Amino acid sequence: MRTRHYLETLDYLYSFADCEAKPSLRAADNFDLRRVEELLARLGGPQHTARAIHIAGTKGKGSTAAMVASVLVAAGFKTGLYTSPHLIDVRERIRIDGRLISQADIARLTDVLRPEVAAVNAQARYGTLTTFELLTVLGFMYFAEKQADWQVVEVGLGGRLDATNVVSPAVCIISTISLDHTDVLGDTIAKIAAEKAGIIKEGIPVVIAAQPPEGHDVISRTCQAKRSQLIEVGRDIICRGAGIFSGRQRCEVKGRLGSYVFELPLLGAFQQANAALAVGALEVLMEQGHRLSSLDIVFGLRHVRWPGRFQVVHRCPIIVVDGAHNSAAAAELVRAIEIYSAGMASKVLVIGISADKDYQGFAEVLAPFFDVVVATHTTNPRALDAAVLAEVCRNHVRDVYTAPSVANALDLAVRLAGANGFICASGSLFVVGEALRWAGRPGY
Repeated sequence: MRTRHYLETLDYLYSFADCEAKPSLRAADNFDLRRVEELLARLGGPQHTARAIHIAGTKGKGSTAAMVASVLVAAGFKTGLYTSPHLIDVRERIRIDGRLISQADIARLTDVLRPEVAAVNAQARYGTLTTFELLTVLGFMYFAEKQADWQVVEVGLGGRLDATNVVSPAVCIISTISLDHTDVLGDTIAKIAAEKAGIIKEGIPVVIAAQPPEGHDVISRTCQAKRSQLIEVGRDIICRGAGIFSGRQRCEVKGRLGSYVFELPLLGAFQQANAALAVGALEVLMEQGHRLSSLDIVFGLRHVRWPGRFQVVHRCPIIVVDGAHNSAAAAELVRAIEIYSAGMASKVLVIGISADKDYQGFAEVLAPFFDVVVATHTTNPRALDAAVLAEVCRNHVRDVYTAPSVANALDLAVRLAGANGFICASGSLFVVGEALRWAGRPGY
């Protein structure tokens, strides 16, 4: 039950500029880390209380963050995890040892925050604070108050100017980079990589996923300039899949310090690469003398939970939800679906996407793999109109329907697929969140 105090707190937090809901607010001119640093200084610098792992990238950064955090918990460390966006409940963004921050703690910490926010915004030397910045600061406050040993922090957008880029990490991670948020981060891989590489700190090791050549060049040059060790998946860390058993995929990772065999509950070959990325970062912590073992890595990866990433939420018909939202992620999703849906009678895609995404490129990659498409839209203000999305999909699939909501789209998809069919709901994490709500699954 949400209390009045908690509801008033949410109203307060969302009364500021919400860049996640309004793309027009995400121009680089609207971001300035100095105002976040000013707010944190007034609060005593909570971002420096726990040791940090900082993770940027276009796709896979949330999964990688969840894997790293799961291993640290398995090793006995009190571990904070800060991620975005949330699927169902804003509290998903701030967790310790897998448990969501309580409504009471959000309300109480926000009460502490209010006068300091008012003071920073009254002067507005560097612009006024945003909703995402306040949520990020709340995360740091919570981790500090609970005396977390570690905080695993996922970048919200880009890296260089992101509100999370105030930590002093033990290791930086950059997951796979592809074209996304081009209106803010730049229209080439090199420009986007430069923004992601903005999290790299002087002398701090950097672990990266396999990258497009132009992205790799930017990161490599940044590491050289910062005198930071560069560790690469595909060169220093090798991962391969060894089949799917009882709903888990068996992975074998050969790192720089050892080899690890584990069963990963997250499906898709892309999650194997994310696991290798996590192993690379965790081995850096081992080298730094932190108390971690190979058994912790195996146990932590085996028990990681990260909803909405190729997650099976229903059987008869099979329904999978996935947060892919650009063409590169769509290609990875198709490869996973090809394996998982083999022999299914019919394949139905429920698709909804944000208007500021490359929805044409996304549909071009994903839609042709399906027999039927149901275009829909979420309640998020950024959602593309279902009729517009349907017209795009008709260039690739003959049978295309529209539905006024994700729930209606899934109801229709179940009727169209039949008991032996396969359904995938994708296009954004907002679609995933509403699909999980429809399926009665929590977003955590």
